[in-house]
Amino acid sequence: MRQLLHHLHLPTRGRGMHAFTDAAADWLRREGAGTGLLTIFSRHTSASLLIQENYDPDVQADLERFFARLVPDGDPLFEHVLEGPDDMPAHVRTALTQAQLSIPVEQGRMLLGTWQGLYLYEHRRAPQQRHVVLHWMGE
Repeated sequence: MRQLLHHLHLPTRGRGMHAFTDAAADWLRREGAGTGLLTIFSRHTSASLLIQENYDPDVQADLERFFARLVPDGDPLFEHVLEGPDDMPAHVRTALTQAQLSIPVEQGRMLLGTWQGLYLYEHRRAPQQRHVVLHWMGE
């Protein structure tokens, strides 16, 4: 049994989905990972992780429109606005999505479907520096 740990630094352009599938795959390949499980963890409460469509950009635009309707910036419902009108909506969006993913790995390759990609979903409007931890365990 082996374990590998890696920290990815992902600068974002602001709100939206930021792909990092290639970075995770490259790391697994460089480290000679075999068959096991990759756990990916976001160290943030206003950004989340998604496995999502990697082909049609309309999917990302549709998801953003859905979240904008579901959890709009500046909603008077929220008291927590310490960092602006997108502060609490970003936390709610993260609570509705995921901070951690688990992906099976076989012979060093993530077993993602043909149209699946890994994304950090930035929920804040301003650019951010995000940190994601990759942990692989296997043989």
